[in-house]
Amino acid sequence: MLVTTLLDHRQVSKDDLSALYARRWNVELDLRNIKTTTGMDVLSCQTPQMNEKQLWVHLLAYNVIRLLMAQAACNAGVDPRELSFKHTVQLWTQWVSRGLSAAKDCGRLFTLIAQCRVGNRPARIEPRMRKRRPKPYPWLKIPRAQARRKIELHGHAWETK
Repeated sequence: MLVTTLLDHRQVSKDDLSALYARRWNVELDLRNIKTTTGMDVLSCQTPQMNEKQLWVHLLAYNVIRLLMAQAACNAGVDPRELSFKHTVQLWTQWVSRGLSAAKDCGRLFTLIAQCRVGNRPARIEPRMRKRRPKPYPWLKIPRAQARRKIELHGHAWETK
């Protein structure tokens, strides 16, 4: 069963809805790329305003990578979804760290980006489960310096008894 807000069955066919539902996999991949591949799974700032800035910077970086992928796909004559996001991030990081210019050497960069393709996996189904188990340590709910002083005075929780 698929629930939708589209009420007029004459405007949208079942096949259209089915195709739209199948595209959800790309949305899930995009969200994973934004969070995990770009390193935004844990925001490191301490104020809401700085976390918001950090979020915008990650979204800007995501869009830059997607732009590089689109340009590389256009040059190679392929669909941008066929190119690897992670490969592009790694390639761009190395490219910039070596002082190479995307403006001067864009042809070489686009060729390298287009070399790594991802497989076509229609109707892909993945379980919504976590692979890694959580660590057995409690959350750090006080400032780190205060926690260190507490350990110096009383030792670790598992050492005291």
